[in-house]
Formats: sequence, structure tokens, C-alpha cells
Amino acid sequence: MNFDYSEKSTGLINRLESFMQEHIYPVEQAYIEQVHARASSPETRWQTPALMEELKQKAKDAGLWNLFLPHEYLPYGAGLSNLEYAPLCELMGRVMWSSEVFNCSAPDTGNMEVLSKYGSPAHKKQWLEPLLAGEIRSAFAMTEPAVASSDATNIETSIVREGDHYVINGRKWYTSGAMNESCKIMVVMGKTDTSAARHQQQSQILVPMNTPGVTVVRAMAAMGHYDEPVGHAEVLFENVKVPAANLLVGEGEGFAIAQGRLGPGRIHHCMRLIGCAQRALDLACQRVESRIAFGQPLSKQQSIRERIAQMHCDIEQARLLTLKAADKMDRYGNKVSRDIIAAIKIVAPKMACNVIDQAIQMHGAAGTSQDTILASIYAYARTIRLADGPDEVHMMQLGRNLIKDANA
Repeated sequence: MNFDYSEKSTGLINRLESFMQEHIYPVEQAYIEQVHARASSPETRWQTPALMEELKQKAKDAGLWNLFLPHEYLPYGAGLSNLEYAPLCELMGRVMWSSEVFNCSAPDTGNMEVLSKYGSPAHKKQWLEPLLAGEIRSAFAMTEPAVASSDATNIETSIVREGDHYVINGRKWYTSGAMNESCKIMVVMGKTDTSAARHQQQSQILVPMNTPGVTVVRAMAAMGHYDEPVGHAEVLFENVKVPAANLLVGEGEGFAIAQGRLGPGRIHHCMRLIGCAQRALDLACQRVESRIAFGQPLSKQQSIRERIAQMHCDIEQARLLTLKAADKMDRYGNKVSRDIIAAIKIVAPKMACNVIDQAIQMHGAAGTSQDTILASIYAYARTIRLADGPDEVHMMQLGRNLIKDANA
């Protein structure tokens, strides 16, 4: 592969870096403080601060909007390949909340891809266009508390046809995005036919948040963080009735839709995690130069220099593997690229956890406090080792495929 970024990608990198320097980093702490202030009141906890809307308009005006959608989805999005988008997603990952500024945040990105690829004209008009405009947000409901949901065939939520409607019953949790007041639509995965073949039992259906029978039970914390104002919800579906037209593609297509959705989604998380790790390394380098211990800066300690060097090597290795995975996805598609997608999903979160942990150690108590971003990005990195499938699932599948290929 060519390790040089394309001219188009380089231009966008420069523009995005300039935007981050001018508009994001200067207000990073102010935005966090606004979120925390709103979180102290039940009435405002899940409301997005006005500052976000101001930044989104600036991103639109700068032409840095919906960068994640590839060429096949034009006229929606910027028409970038996965390889072209990778460094941009990494830059956004350096500030946890900045992806939303550019309308490139999860779970909306995955849901917009699903609606673009599988949605009907009516779905696109009602839900995709407002999402693309950043006017609403969305949620993806798959994980369930009662079963090991990393294997989607285990899910128990039922989607039953009754005339010209479907009736949904089940309980989901860690439904990302569902707490936010701007969340208007959920993509829900459930089973339409438990007697069908194992991977043809599942379907995906669109459920508006205000549908009778939908109850947001509580906000779920991830490593102690509630991720206001977006949030992760436990959601109860009790005889939730939606039109049959809300079903995506058809009965039994849910697993195929999920696999198509999770390919780009998984690698987007890896890109953002590399951004988080790079930011942690940058902060660590600044900290060890300014912090005095035993009569000299920490940067003079040999052990610190060795750790900094290893952190850099680990980030660079994961970055290159991510780019290779993105390039293969562009060339051959998600299905053919499943092994390298699994590999980077194993590597990137562990790398980020290790690098951020070292940065926390170099900051001392400050690294665990609200005065740096390190604690929150560590929680994110650790959570991603479970989200979109735990490490063990990816290692099991990758190992199985490698053994099979070697003995073919």
C-alpha cells in the first residue's frame, strides 16, 4: 500500500487541524464544564450545550461535515475512502466530544450508513436527512443484559408481525445515544423467526423514541462515566407497535446488516483511540518536562524516557495496522478484510489502554482527576475492549480463520 496520504486527504487534514486549533482546543475545558454544570440538574442533564451547535455551524461553514460517508453514498457525505478518512477520525479522537462537531460521532455514523444503504426513500426522508443535517441524534439498540450479546444470535428481543405492524418486546442496555434529548430514532435488533437458520433469525427495525411502550429505564455508567449529554441507556420495549414499513430490508436480514455496519464502525473506534493515545503521549511529554522530582525534571529519568519511547512505538504500530486495514477494506470490502479488522480491533484498544495508563502514571494524582482528559479517555479505551465485540471474540474468530487458512 501507499503510506502517503492522498492530496485530498492531506488538504482535509490541514483544514481539520487548523479548525481544531482555532475552535476546539481553546474551548475544550469550557465545553466540559458546561456539560458538568448541566449534569447537576435532572432537567438539563441530557441537553447538549449551545456551544456544540455553534461549533457545528462553524464546521458546516468550513466544509468539514459528514466526512465519514464513503464515495458509494454520494451525494451524502464527503466521498472519502476509509484510508482517506482514517487520519481525520484520528484527529477528532484527540478531543473526546469533537466528533459530534463534524457530525461524525457514534452511533450516528453507523446508523446513517445503515439508513443510506438499507433504508427506503421514506426512511431517508424522515430520519437520514435530519441526521445528515445534524438536527437530530439516534441510537443503536442491540446489547441485552440477560444474554452475551457479543454473539448477536443470542439476543432475545422479539419482533412479531401483526397485520401491517410489528410488535416489539424486550430489554436492551448500553443503547448509546438514547439518553440525549435530541435522540429521536433507534435502530433496534431483535428476532423475527426463532425457527429460522441461526443467522437468519434476526431483523433490524426503526423505532421512534416517542413510540408508546418505549421506556428509558436508566442511564448506564461506563467505568463510572455517564457520558453526558449523550449517554447510554437501559431501554424497555413493552408491546411497542411500529409500522411494518419500519423493518429494514426484510425479515432475517438483521445479522447481515449488523456485520456491514460494524466493519466501518469498529475501525472508526480504532482511529479515534489512536487519536486518544497520541493526545495522552503529547500530554505525558509536556508533563515530564515540567514536573520536578528528586531535583530534576522527570524527563531526565531513564525509565521515563524508555516509557515515552515505547508509547510512541506502540501508537505508530497500531496506526499503521489501522491504515492497512482501512486500505484493504477500500480495495476488497469488509467481508474479505474481516481478519485484519479483527486484528486492529484487538490491538488498538489494548494499545490505547496501555499508553493512557502510562500517561496517567506520569501525571500522578492529577492523571486521575478532572483536571486532565486522561481518566475519561482511559474509560473510553477500556470500554471499547467490550463494545462491538470483546477481545476474546475477535481473537477466537481470527485464530480460527488463521488455522483454517494455514491448513487449506
